[in-house]
Amino acid sequence: MNNTIKFLVSKINVERLDVYLSKKMKNCTRSFIKKLILQKLVSVNRKISTSPSLKIKKNDRIIVKIVNKREKELIPKKIKLNIIYEDSDILVINKPKGLVVHPGAGNFQNTLANGLVFRYKKNLSNINGDFRPGIVHRIDKETSGLLVIAKNNLSHSILSEQFSNHTIKRKYDCLVWGVIRPLNGRIETLIARNKNNRQLMTVSEINGKRAVTNYKTLKVFSSKDTPKISLVECELETGRTHQIRVHFKYKGTSLIGDEQYGKKNIKFQKINEQFLENLKSIKGQALHAKTLEFIHPTQKKWMSFGSNHPLDFEKMLSFLNNLSS
Repeated sequence: MNNTIKFLVSKINVERLDVYLSKKMKNCTRSFIKKLILQKLVSVNRKISTSPSLKIKKNDRIIVKIVNKREKELIPKKIKLNIIYEDSDILVINKPKGLVVHPGAGNFQNTLANGLVFRYKKNLSNINGDFRPGIVHRIDKETSGLLVIAKNNLSHSILSEQFSNHTIKRKYDCLVWGVIRPLNGRIETLIARNKNNRQLMTVSEINGKRAVTNYKTLKVFSSKDTPKISLVECELETGRTHQIRVHFKYKGTSLIGDEQYGKKNIKFQKINEQFLENLKSIKGQALHAKTLEFIHPTQKKWMSFGSNHPLDFEKMLSFLNNLSS
């Protein structure tokens, strides 16, 4: 059952939709209102709006739909899980590209969390709430690779403490445009939300959360038929949203396939046709969480896991290796 709240805008010239609603719905936070908008639960003049920054004006008619909590329960869904390790306390999953880790704006059914609930029902930790069962950490939708899942709250809390203490080792492989200088280094900045686009993050000098990425250039591919591309390994000390992608943009480059932080309208003077085909086949950023190491929460032994690059990543890597050999 849904409840709807209706507003007729009066005595106003121009104001953001989320700002207007936060003033009218005093019991709701602005972040909650933003979620309602992003979940397509707000309409302006009978047209659904998904933009919190939409400018509204006098005589606009706004309808807000509040969904009953029972209708927002996490729906179990059969999703193929690539489980590479499992015991009574944890499991380690190799997440494919394109799969969102937990429900968010506009996606409540096709996530890893839905698949976990389908397979394990309530036999997962619930420290992070009903919408993130077992989820201790996350990686971006278009990033592939390893995740550890907690089956109970004790394991979850111990793993979370390891993340907080930066004792969990996480290494990522990525393909990057050009050559990063210096070839090996450490990037330490603050990362905050982009003021112009709240879905993006940016390096900030004055606010945000501390973010540290250690990187090592494994190989630079250089050919007369292709632009320079580097294979770079990143080891994270912190796990901020979009951290590696934001840090490489800060260094003046970007990951191949990164539509959000990538360079726009890259032009090639002379190019290999096979390279272009491989480039087009890469969906999302060429970023893979390759290794994951931590102390087992109950067995207290060091666990180490590795995973292969996804097909599109490996295909491009093999092509570049063959071209430069």
